[in-house]
Amino acid sequence: MNNGPVLGHEEEVGTRTTFRLFYPESVFTDSSHNDPNTIAIFVAFKKNDLDWMLKLLVNGRIFLKNFWKKPALKLIYKPHQIRILDPFLIRTTAYELLHFRKNLPKFKKQKHPTMGIIAIVLAFHICHEVHIAGFKYNFSDLMSPLHYYGNATMSSMKKNTNHNVAAEQVFLNYITEKNFVINLTED
Repeated sequence: MNNGPVLGHEEEVGTRTTFRLFYPESVFTDSSHNDPNTIAIFVAFKKNDLDWMLKLLVNGRIFLKNFWKKPALKLIYKPHQIRILDPFLIRTTAYELLHFRKNLPKFKKQKHPTMGIIAIVLAFHICHEVHIAGFKYNFSDLMSPLHYYGNATMSSMKKNTNHNVAAEQVFLNYITEKNFVINLTED
């Protein structure tokens, strides 16, 4: 998902990436991370994301406004590798599976599912069996790593206002208890 590297982390994540989900601010730009056999699934959260993808594909001018950090200005994926995730899947995940409120007051920012939860729901649609690993937030130790790579800690996720981690944990517990997924890192 996103820019989670495989290179240098094969022990933790394996050597093959069949699908990689990404959005403008999270896509790799270093071509050493490109696997020509990977299908890159573009997840658009806002209209600007779609504009960004179109401009990249036609070598147009990219406007950098309305992104939470600078998006990629080039793609390491070839057009034939790219698919666009149906936004219906994101809506279904947010409102029916995570039970986010649909109509918020204008001063409240709408939450959206993490890429990990979106990936699990996509996997339900295309796989016979779904295994997950690393989907537990350890908020008892805010300095513990958020991912298997990088320096981000749990404190950054706790401060994050874009996601509802509590709702995601309820969902993860439910799908694990009902054996909809096999949790490879369960305690």
